Amino acid sequence: MFIKGVNLGNWLVLEKWMSPHLFDGTDAEDEYYLPRQLPKEVYEARILTHRSEFITERDFAKIRHMGFTHVRIPVPYFIFGDRAPFIGCIKDLDNAFAWAEKYDLQILIDLHTAPLSQNGFDNGGISGVCRWSQTPDEVEFVLNTLEQLAERYSGRKGLWGITPINEPVTEPMWSLMDVQNRFRPVDEALACGSAPNTLAFLYSFYERAFDRISPYLSDGQYVVFHDAFQIKAWKDFLTKEQFHGKVVLDTHQYLMMAEMLGCEQSVAGYVRYVEENWAKDLKEVESYVPVVVGEWCIFNSYAVGIDTKGGQSSLNGMNYDNNQEIYSAEEKRAIYQTLAYAQLRAWQNGSGYFYWSYKLLLDTVNEPNWIGWDAWDLGRAYDLRWFPSVY
Repeated sequence: MFIKGVNLGNWLVLEKWMSPHLFDGTDAEDEYYLPRQLPKEVYEARILTHRSEFITERDFAKIRHMGFTHVRIPVPYFIFGDRAPFIGCIKDLDNAFAWAEKYDLQILIDLHTAPLSQNGFDNGGISGVCRWSQTPDEVEFVLNTLEQLAERYSGRKGLWGITPINEPVTEPMWSLMDVQNRFRPVDEALACGSAPNTLAFLYSFYERAFDRISPYLSDGQYVVFHDAFQIKAWKDFLTKEQFHGKVVLDTHQYLMMAEMLGCEQSVAGYVRYVEENWAKDLKEVESYVPVVVGEWCIFNSYAVGIDTKGGQSSLNGMNYDNNQEIYSAEEKRAIYQTLAYAQLRAWQNGSGYFYWSYKLLLDTVNEPNWIGWDAWDLGRAYDLRWFPSVY
């Protein structure tokens, strides 16, 4: 089965740029500091309201109507409510399974954050800190959380897979993203010793995670390993006998990252990069393990009208004050349709994809800082015919 999926980003794991008003009244840049800068009752009311309204049954019905088959749901390490001051969200995930099963969708549970973070990104829970893999007790905490998730949902027909950890960064991406400058740590002492994960650690962690998760899974349910932004580093590991038919590799491919690697910022440049790099890599990897593109989108600097320096927003210090819409609606549609088709053709060399993301709460009309960022919003892209009917 070829997977046609979408991410439910910013629902159970917050990302400030996707819903800035959730952070009103604070200078917090990530989910770690939000409850530390709001009164307890304000934080709880804000989070619980967001979770109840951002994604509902109606969204699952719409996703299925749009032709999608799967949803990838990022969840936090505190999903079970055992890490104060955060509020757990396991009941929200229970609801998601009921909705998914009603509308014939399957779920990839994605553990998106880890204590002390696996990448130092704002989407890793705490910006500028990357010490999780150096802290054995926190590694064990994550393994226990994964086992609880596997036990709770393995009997559900809506479960397709579980990702043990999202985007654990290794040295190449740590350097490319210049993590601790792009995502400045608030507490230098807490960030002290931060460093990228090693592949040796990830090989070991993934094997332990597989041993905790796989005993609960049935045929057609998978452990899904993120490639740590090194798609070709896994052949010897993933072709081990115990993984056969039970694992999938997840790779994240963004045009903004292609730009950082030197891709020309033009429609022709993007298409050429997709065909000469991503399509070939997927075909090679798919020959020995199923691979899905767990995150991608049509966002790009060319359509924004300014070099975004790898997708940096005004929240990262980029100046968009003088940015203006430079393309007509028809021109924009042509740009995005071309890039959507190019990427969708490339993904056919693998086992499927999940678009990032289903929904944003940004005003891309009245706020110049967000011109062009509507491409991250699949619902909007679909309605505006930037994204084709799923095929």
